[in-house]
Amino acid sequence: MSQYTETITVHIQLTTYGDALIYGDSSMNYSISGQMLKQRLFAWHEASFYGTELEIQHVQDTDIIVLPSEQVIPFLSEQELLKHIEWIWDEANAPWLRLIPLLAHCIEAKAYVPSFASFQAGKLQWEWDTEALENIQPAELTLLDRLDQNERDGLIAAFSAAIFQRWYGTEAEAADLRREYPILFAPNRQVTAGLDAQAWLIAIGWKADTAPFRPLLQLLEPELEDDEPSWQLKLVLQDKQDPALLVPVQLADDGYASGSWPDAWTAHVRERSGGWLERLTAMLPAGQLAGSRDDILSRPLSDEAAWQFLTTDSQRLLESGWQVLLPAWWEAATRKKPKLRAKVRPGEGAEARAKGGSLFGLDSIVQFDWRVAIGDADLSESEFAELVARNERLVRFRGQWIALDPALLAQIRRAMNGIDSAQGLSFQDILQLHLLGNTDEPEGNASGEQPEDPARFRLEVELNAHLLKLISQLGRQSDWPALDVPDGLQAELRTYQQDGYAWLAFLRRFGLGACLADDMGLGKTVQFITYLLHLQEIATETGVRSSSLLICPTSVLGNWQKELRRFAPSLRVILHYGSKREQGDWFREKAAQADVILTSFATAALDQELLQSITWDSICLDEAQNIKNAQTKQSTAVRSFPARHRIALTGTPIENRLSELWSIYDFINPGYLGSSRAFSNRFMNAIEKEHNEQRTMDLQKLVQPFMLRRKKKDPAIQLDLPDKNEMKTYIHLTSEQGALYDQIVKELMERMQKLEGIERKGAILSALTQLKQLCDHPALLTKEALPDAAASGYRPSDLEAIINRSSKLERILAMVKELREEGDRCLIFTQYIGMGQMLQQVLAQELQEPVLYLNGSTSKSARDRMIEQFQSHTLPPDEQPSVFILSLKAGGVGLNLTAANHVFHFDRWWNPAVENQATDRAYRMGQTKDVQVHKFISLGTLEERIDEMLESKQQLSDQIITSTEGWITELSTEALKDLFTLRRDWA
Repeated sequence: MSQYTETITVHIQLTTYGDALIYGDSSMNYSISGQMLKQRLFAWHEASFYGTELEIQHVQDTDIIVLPSEQVIPFLSEQELLKHIEWIWDEANAPWLRLIPLLAHCIEAKAYVPSFASFQAGKLQWEWDTEALENIQPAELTLLDRLDQNERDGLIAAFSAAIFQRWYGTEAEAADLRREYPILFAPNRQVTAGLDAQAWLIAIGWKADTAPFRPLLQLLEPELEDDEPSWQLKLVLQDKQDPALLVPVQLADDGYASGSWPDAWTAHVRERSGGWLERLTAMLPAGQLAGSRDDILSRPLSDEAAWQFLTTDSQRLLESGWQVLLPAWWEAATRKKPKLRAKVRPGEGAEARAKGGSLFGLDSIVQFDWRVAIGDADLSESEFAELVARNERLVRFRGQWIALDPALLAQIRRAMNGIDSAQGLSFQDILQLHLLGNTDEPEGNASGEQPEDPARFRLEVELNAHLLKLISQLGRQSDWPALDVPDGLQAELRTYQQDGYAWLAFLRRFGLGACLADDMGLGKTVQFITYLLHLQEIATETGVRSSSLLICPTSVLGNWQKELRRFAPSLRVILHYGSKREQGDWFREKAAQADVILTSFATAALDQELLQSITWDSICLDEAQNIKNAQTKQSTAVRSFPARHRIALTGTPIENRLSELWSIYDFINPGYLGSSRAFSNRFMNAIEKEHNEQRTMDLQKLVQPFMLRRKKKDPAIQLDLPDKNEMKTYIHLTSEQGALYDQIVKELMERMQKLEGIERKGAILSALTQLKQLCDHPALLTKEALPDAAASGYRPSDLEAIINRSSKLERILAMVKELREEGDRCLIFTQYIGMGQMLQQVLAQELQEPVLYLNGSTSKSARDRMIEQFQSHTLPPDEQPSVFILSLKAGGVGLNLTAANHVFHFDRWWNPAVENQATDRAYRMGQTKDVQVHKFISLGTLEERIDEMLESKQQLSDQIITSTEGWITELSTEALKDLFTLRRDWA
């Protein structure tokens, strides 16, 4: 009995594109349908997903299956077919079908080569390697001769497609091919001129070159004794075993080479040289090689032709696989970019340093001379002008060759013309040129716009000994001059604090502004007070008295009063604040007798005209991030006050955007970072949007000399602070919160379909606030009035109802009760006044003890009283507050609350720097206990997304890069939905 249940005859034809067209008929004398044939023939063919992905075409009542070219050879060579069917392959296809196993073996053995004919036609295709086939199955080669042209083309196409699929199917594999054989992808098909297929395979590096030499073109420079410099291009043969051996050859009129070479080379030269002239003619500019002796290989080259060969023709030859040999100095000339250097004259700065007074300030003028470095040659301005006037591209100068690129010369001349050397450079220019001496691009004009073509030369500065020492001191702490602590200081400075005070005094000596940006809690206050005492000593010695102006947030005025009185009782301090503050001449008279005028940012803006009328000995901004928005009246006012020295104190020089850094620097050193527009064009866009590393490094170099930033964990600080443990407390929403959350998101998504522009952004920010409030407590969103607890406290049922509506409130109540049982104290930060009030009422009721709440509307006297109460250890238990609720903005800076060793962030802020500032109210010098920081996060909500953002943003802020929530308003509606939608697994 037969083992087969059915017999199917398969008919197959190849298209010229390599696809196989397949149809079949059954032994039962009927034409089998395409669907049925697919199911049987490809039942085990995984590549076509068992035939389901194959196309069926209906041609003249016949179903034809189309097998893609890349699958043809693998399928036919493997032939994994159903065993219960007898498969018969149409004999008409026998010649090429018999070749399939052999071609499959070639594919696996990589016995293939790129097709020369296809390359000439502008495409990459593979064909079998005939030499390899002769070694594998020489008898089968006769089968190739029996194929008609269409079959041969189709087989090559299928073979090539299978190779691409097998060996270059991934991006990495394709990239490797491009990297290893770049000429295969060269757009210039002229590289095949004068080559046959075998020579081309050698030229592109696919096959080894067995010749003992390699032909190359050598450019010879003029001899030193030549009166008329003439360049010469020679064709030479280079010995592969001894590269120093170069044999000159000539190309005869018949195209073959003649010359004197080793006998063993002759056969190879005869075999290969016939195509050299044609190849060179195709590669070199028209007319340079005329196919005769009277061409570029037999006559001198002009200066212009030599320049073109060095810069253009040689590169084209290399890309086509032809070797070139250029003068040794050319590689160095191309590697060393021309430099334009401002050389400071020897005596500049010496007189001012000798006097020990203010050296220059950033605006003072420094005299210099131009120097131009091209290659190894160092030219004066006059020598450079003389060379340029010769109008040559290759010039011999002091025994060496100099390449004068016309484009670069024009750029250098523009740069020199842009600065009048007779007028000198400002010290600011000198400093920036020195700091950015390795920058390979121009500084741009005043608007921050770059020149049309990017510069490829370097503009540098060469300092004299005096300025070199000064700038070295700016950049290295070890070079700062030591300075004794003033006798009037009633404190013991730590080493790093004494360094900070000396640094402030050092910058003052040279009229340079300073940004003291130590971490919160490291004592910026006492360092500045020591600086004020230093000014007092100078005034006593010189007999010239002038006052300093200290501007700070209203919330820390009291703190500054106490600290000045505590650390420097000899300083005469006037508080300029409140409705009864002095004005006009009376104020100016009082100010002249004081050492320090203390005022708030708001008052400074109100009294701008009055404070402008005095030239202050120094101006200091505490919490200088308050002027981060340069356009506000407050920021404009403080920058307008005249002063001999300017200082900014801040623990967060950047909170959200680089524009904040610019605003602070424009205060301490006006104009140093350019105009706001120029800074934005040069740095903000490149860093914040494009994450340009070079621009980031450039800005760091410019900022570093005038910013002193130390962190608590720096080994050199040695604070010996207790540990700070940060933990995240994840909390589920209540069912009420979850329902409201979904409703807000749904309404927002519906509005997104209709709104555009500013209305769309406003709707997003509004929903953002609503969602964050809802995560705290539903009552913040619904605006409902809570039961009045002022008179007799909440009834137990009222209190329970309030607590049960918010898992956060329930959790913080439990945690605060636990820490109070241990005798600990805590700070609770929230952004929302309603939440602060609710927390105060609920906690006071539950704990039966006073609970403090400070926000932006709290008066200065009330603030001072609250801080004193909380820090106290002498009040009776029933009067001692141990829980302090604070608005993040009002209580996040300037306060010393080390009595607390727990910090709660009830809701999250957008900026890790702001949260860290708040935490540092407790984690600072004077803290003796480990500080526990608790960050509340509602699971599945936007708060969780915010937390993920903060994790990445913290890393960016350490590199002077941050961003704001404004990015949310730019998201697509789909991305918004993903960001806001409540994750159901946590709801």
